Amino acid sequence: MSRRGVIRKRKVNPDAKYGSEVLAVFINKIMIGGKKTTATKVVYDALDLIQEKEGKDPMTVFNQAMTNVTPLIEVKARRVGGANYQVPVEVRKGRDTALAMRWLIRFSRARAGHSMAEKLSAELIDASNGVGASVKKREETHKMAEANRAFAHYRW
Repeated sequence: MSRRGVIRKRKVNPDAKYGSEVLAVFINKIMIGGKKTTATKVVYDALDLIQEKEGKDPMTVFNQAMTNVTPLIEVKARRVGGANYQVPVEVRKGRDTALAMRWLIRFSRARAGHSMAEKLSAELIDASNGVGASVKKREETHKMAEANRAFAHYRW
């Protein structure tokens, strides 16, 4: 913990096309090697592909995917009396969206496909429909927390 006081969160400027701060953070997380224009192009192309495939508003699909992937509870390792326990804890406000974005990006990169935009659009569509690897990861995290519910009294 920092001894220098409270650390303020930086305000992120909303993205240019849709005016969403969450999408701007998502673009920043997609970015590799400081190539923000490339990351922006990938995300906007993916959202255009969603518009073509689904015929729905791409931001609605993106927000639904984020909602379906966002975890509510996770396990953290606690050392009590020489033994490590997986203690279920609620996910903090900023961490839940960070985990959801991380999982969406990781599983879209792992997908088989031609371009990153196609892979990302497919993962977002799957996540908005409640299927896909990122939603499976969320369910797996919740199952792990449910299985270790007996150690919830070690939470502090």
